[in-house]
Amino acid sequence: MDTFKAHLNKFITVTDEEYASIFSFFKEIKVKKKQDLMLHGEICRWMYFVSEGCLRKFFLNEKGAEQTTEFAIENWWITDTFAYERQIQSDFCIQAVEHSVILAIDLQQQELLLKKHPMMERYFRMVYQRAYAASERRIRYLYEMSREELYVHFSTLYPWFIQRIPQYLIASFLNFTPEYLSEIRAKLRS
Repeated sequence: MDTFKAHLNKFITVTDEEYASIFSFFKEIKVKKKQDLMLHGEICRWMYFVSEGCLRKFFLNEKGAEQTTEFAIENWWITDTFAYERQIQSDFCIQAVEHSVILAIDLQQQELLLKKHPMMERYFRMVYQRAYAASERRIRYLYEMSREELYVHFSTLYPWFIQRIPQYLIASFLNFTPEYLSEIRAKLRS
């Protein structure tokens, strides 16, 4: 609970009383490693905030392989934004990478939260702006960088991912095969 309050206070200022009210709009959920929170084809009903642990979003590509598009660690949000905003079926899956504690909010509760606490509009705007900027940068890096540069950049920018997340998932996120990632890592070590 305190993790979320500290996170909110990086963007907005909330009193203990306001925080207790804000927190009441969320469900706290404990999930096990590899537990699915959303499957392909399900209506995207929830947006998740990671208090502890790590989640990932992925889809199955044309070869049937999992293609990871996003990770969320502590203090990060994750959902299929397009499907969540429209309350439609998702083309993605969301799964726990580690045992995790998350806060979940559905669209109806989020709307009620925003009406009762208008400062949360500012909070979500700032979170979405940062997420959008990160997506723009990732797209640019995918176009500009060689595969090796992409890995070096990722491992430099997010060293904690390299420590925490299984290599096959990092390979999936970078659009590598696990074998190719092993080759790059071996080359960089020598």
